[in-house]
Amino acid sequence: MLRAGSTLKGYEVESADGTAGTVHDLLFDDITWKLRWLVVDTGGWIDSNRVLIHPSVIGPIDDEASALQIKLPRAKIAEAPGILLDRPVSLQQQKSLYDYYDWDAAWDGSTFGQGTMFRDMAPVMHFDSDMVGVASSEAFHVQDGDPHLRSLSEVIGYHIHANDGDIGHAEDVLIDDNGWLINYLIIDTSNWWVGHQVLLSPYSVTNIEFTSGKIRVNTTRDKIRSSPTWNPELLIDDAYQAHLHDHYGWPRY
Repeated sequence: MLRAGSTLKGYEVESADGTAGTVHDLLFDDITWKLRWLVVDTGGWIDSNRVLIHPSVIGPIDDEASALQIKLPRAKIAEAPGILLDRPVSLQQQKSLYDYYDWDAAWDGSTFGQGTMFRDMAPVMHFDSDMVGVASSEAFHVQDGDPHLRSLSEVIGYHIHANDGDIGHAEDVLIDDNGWLINYLIIDTSNWWVGHQVLLSPYSVTNIEFTSGKIRVNTTRDKIRSSPTWNPELLIDDAYQAHLHDHYGWPRY
């Protein structure tokens, strides 16, 4: 099922033995475009104000109740390795979490641990809260931050720049909750093409510029104007996706 990523923010996170908190943000890999972490606000039931939860443990989602289940007990969450929320989330910090929860770092096909790729290298993930748990200080001398880890809250609102000019801003993303892949960016074109929203695949993204708040895409304004119309009130079926991908020459999922 495709769902708007921002709608998960504020959902109650129900662990195996009680409420663990609420979804504060989503972190994704900007090379594979898969969700890497849920940032969960614990509401103070443990000393950690916010913790990272891997999407592989997400269970059923109840949209009517605005809640999602995770396959973890509260005690496991409470004893997890801490991170500093006012610093970029480093690769070593993530490795500690993968090891602690016995999660496979290759689950999301991410660039985790694979070295530097050709993207904007600015630190990309900061929080604005206090320390979560107790973290080893030497962990922060290894990596300043994972350059491919992006905050959905940060990226929403970025300006979208086509080959021949601006086309709008990122309104949201559509995530397939069977595998947690970001399939599309929802682009609001109201400053250029009044009354329209369009879908663009991450395949079209060539660069995300942290410092300028801009996402560059490899397409043109005319290509977007002639693309299949998207109605956000209608379900996206296989035929529509095939038409959209054929129009742009994107690979099909």
